[in-house]
Amino acid sequence: MSLGSLGAFRLQTAPPPPRSQMRRVQLRALSSVVALGANIICNKIPGLAPRQRALCQSRPDAIIIIGEGAQSGINECQYQFRYARWNCSALGERTVFGQELRVGSREAAFTYAITAAGVAHAVTAACSQGNLSQCGCDRDKQGYHNREEGWKWGGCSADVKYGVEFSRRFVDAREIKKNARRLMNLHNNEAGRKILQERTKLECKCHGVSGSCTTRTCWITLPKLREIGYLLKERYSEAVQVEPVRASRLRQPSFLRLKGARGYQKPRDTDLVYLERSPNYCEEDAATGSTGTRGRLCNGTSTLTGGCGVMCCGRGYNTHHYTRVRQCNCKFHWCCVVKCSTCSEKSEVFTCK
Repeated sequence: MSLGSLGAFRLQTAPPPPRSQMRRVQLRALSSVVALGANIICNKIPGLAPRQRALCQSRPDAIIIIGEGAQSGINECQYQFRYARWNCSALGERTVFGQELRVGSREAAFTYAITAAGVAHAVTAACSQGNLSQCGCDRDKQGYHNREEGWKWGGCSADVKYGVEFSRRFVDAREIKKNARRLMNLHNNEAGRKILQERTKLECKCHGVSGSCTTRTCWITLPKLREIGYLLKERYSEAVQVEPVRASRLRQPSFLRLKGARGYQKPRDTDLVYLERSPNYCEEDAATGSTGTRGRLCNGTSTLTGGCGVMCCGRGYNTHHYTRVRQCNCKFHWCCVVKCSTCSEKSEVFTCK
C-alpha cells in the first residue's frame, strides 16, 4: 500500500468529532458570518455616531426596525405639516433620521420628538409581533389577576418600556457635543417617548356564558403613531423657549430653564422646547431645512397657513385651470348594454410664485 493510499485510509477511518463539538464549531462559524455581515451593513449606513454603530453591530436585526421607525416619524411629520410653509422636508445627505435641522427651532423640536417616538413605537410593535430577538410581550403583566374587578392580564401586552429604553439607547447616542443644542434634543426626544408611554391603552375581552362578562382578559396596546403626531403638533404650537444654565466650573451647559422666567424654572417633561426662533421658510435654505414655497400648492380661499396669502409669502400665486372629462349618469339597458353620458368638471389649482 502506498503512502498516499494509507493517508486516504486513515482519513476515512478516523472517528468523527463529538456532535456537541461540531455544533460549537458551526455556531462559531455562523456567528462570524453574522458579525461580518453586521459590520458591512452598519459601516454603510451614513450618519451613525460611534455608539450607534456599535449598537448596530451588536443588534443587526434591530437596525431595519429602527430605520422603519425613524421613517415613520418623518412621514408623520410631513403629514402634520403638509399645509405649512415648512413641510418637514429632508434636505442633503439622507441618514437614518434624515437631515438634521441646524437651527434649534420649534420645527427641530418636533422632528426630534416624533422620530424618537417613532423608533420606540416600531421597536415595541416588533417585539410584540416576534420580529425582534431578546424581547417579546411584557412579562411583568403575565399572571396577574385582579379578583375584585374580575379581570386578569392575558394576551400580549406591548412592552413599551423596552421600546422606549431601546429608543433612548440608540436615538440619544447621536448627541455627542456637550452644548445647549444637545440638551434641547435630549429633552425633546424624551418628550416624544413620554407622550407615547402615556397614550398606551388597556384593552379587554369578556369571557362568560351567553356573552356575559363574568371575567375579562386585558392587555396593553400601543396607540397609533398618528395619535402621537396630533399630540406633538399641539405641543409644537405651545412650545416654550429655553436657555442653557452653565456649570460654574466647566462652563458647559448643565440644564435648560425657561427663557425670561424668574429663577431656574425648568420646562415640563412633555413640553417641546426650542432655543431659537423659527425662520419664515419662504426661501430655500439648506441651513434651516427649508425648501422654500415656490411652486407649492395653496388654497386660494383660505386665510390660514395653507392659504395662498400666507404660503406664498406675499409673492402672489398662479392660477391653473383644468378640465376633467369622465363618464357619468351610467344606466343599464336590457339586455345587456351600459350607456353613459360624458361629463366635464372644471377645477382651479393655485401654486405660489
